Amino acid sequence: MSLSDDNGPGGYGGTGQTRTHLPEGPGDPRRSGRTSSRSLITVVGVVVVLIAAIAFANRGDDDTATGNAGSAKPETSTTAASGQHPVTTKASGIPTGYPHTKQGAESAAANYSVALGSAEMFNTAKRHEIVDTVYAADVAASHQSSLDSAYSSEKFLTSIGLTKDGSAPSGQNFVSRVIPVGTKATAVSAGTATVEVWYTSLFGLSGETSTNPVSESWYTTTYRLKWISDDWKITDFQQKDGPVPVGDDQKASTADDMTKAVEEFGGFTYAR
Repeated sequence: MSLSDDNGPGGYGGTGQTRTHLPEGPGDPRRSGRTSSRSLITVVGVVVVLIAAIAFANRGDDDTATGNAGSAKPETSTTAASGQHPVTTKASGIPTGYPHTKQGAESAAANYSVALGSAEMFNTAKRHEIVDTVYAADVAASHQSSLDSAYSSEKFLTSIGLTKDGSAPSGQNFVSRVIPVGTKATAVSAGTATVEVWYTSLFGLSGETSTNPVSESWYTTTYRLKWISDDWKITDFQQKDGPVPVGDDQKASTADDMTKAVEEFGGFTYAR
């Protein structure tokens, strides 16, 4: 099955600018009504942050996923296990070598979201590896310096409770995780794809003395991908809040319980 059989060619629209959303300090909520110190600032011309990571996707000669990518209500099978073999290659710990299919583009977008949303983005060397792996080379190179400037800002790091080198204070654990809930390809052609990733994210510091406790948020990021050197790579993105589910009456865990969970539970991979 060809890509054009799955989806008709489609443009992306938008401004063509790449924006980065970064958390700010207390007093500037990420969305109305939020009291946590996790919020976002926009850095124009920088790659996406706090969106993405390590997971497996599928490799196959044919795209067996059902449902119309342009449909407003994709079938649940679009994100169900397909039985296809996952990718067998990695770069910097991130699965690569996705199939040239709609499903391959969806898997790439989800996995890249987890990587870009990981705590490793706050380490200079790891950040360079991640960006060089998931972004098209021309985009990564042109924005790497801007990204470094944003992440090396002592004011920014202090506002989210980290030390000037991007590490957590003694006795605390820094948490930054993205958990994809679903994906939807809205346009796929032979050389490009637009994929929406709906996800929940955890961000903050766990520990008794934390002033930025781990909190949960929901977002949808639309990735623009390009088929380059036999793989899908990011060229641009747009992020928006939600959909946000209604919260229940569960009691928040103690700082000690949250710290143990962070230390003992690894993040899930995203596989199809």
